[in-house]
Amino acid sequence: MTPSLDGILQQLECAEALEGLQTASVALRDHYNVAHIVYHWVSSSGQQYGCGTYSPEWVARYVEQAYLRVDPVVAGCYQKFHPVDWKRLDWSSKASRAFQKEAIEYGVGNQGFSIPIRGPNGQFALFTVNNDCSDEDWANFTETHRQHLIILSHAFNQKALELEPGRTPLAAQALSPREIDAMTLIAVGYSRAQVAVTLSISENTLRVYIESARHKLGALNTTHAVAKAIARGVIVV
Repeated sequence: MTPSLDGILQQLECAEALEGLQTASVALRDHYNVAHIVYHWVSSSGQQYGCGTYSPEWVARYVEQAYLRVDPVVAGCYQKFHPVDWKRLDWSSKASRAFQKEAIEYGVGNQGFSIPIRGPNGQFALFTVNNDCSDEDWANFTETHRQHLIILSHAFNQKALELEPGRTPLAAQALSPREIDAMTLIAVGYSRAQVAVTLSISENTLRVYIESARHKLGALNTTHAVAKAIARGVIVV
């Protein structure tokens, strides 16, 4: 059975070595039923780390030919801050077209969606989802999963930063007292209506508290937010 997205994120959060990112990338590929999931980072000291589901042959070929210099995905994403669909990149040069043709021969899909991430002291990373399908199917996929993919990209990057040798992990954003109250009551089984009555607030205000807490915790949904808050000791039930 393919692991749930919540389960994959929890495994990633518990990873104690960079190999855990590789395991998560394979699980995500299977979960989304796509060709490839890839994460590549350059640390603040210039150290590089990559994990993902591209074939070892393509990875070796990419390094051997120094394709980093001509790869439109790297060049295009380095100049951007928002997710990038590969179709919007510049593939017009002869070198880029030859690179793309060879990549497809090595099993890289014709569609891609990459999320650039910038961390402290010059750290740069890319989180990529890749598949072989029509433009219409790919547009539907990225529109449906865009928000989750962005959260996943930052979860990968946060774990990579935590595991970077000699680096102190970044402190998580603290929840406000009201956010903690709301999440605690949900964790013990209250409905949203019951939580709103208990805290003497409207359900609209409660929704704001929950969404804020979810964002701070980097969670996909309320259930995942509660699980992460409990695991981190933010709330006690």
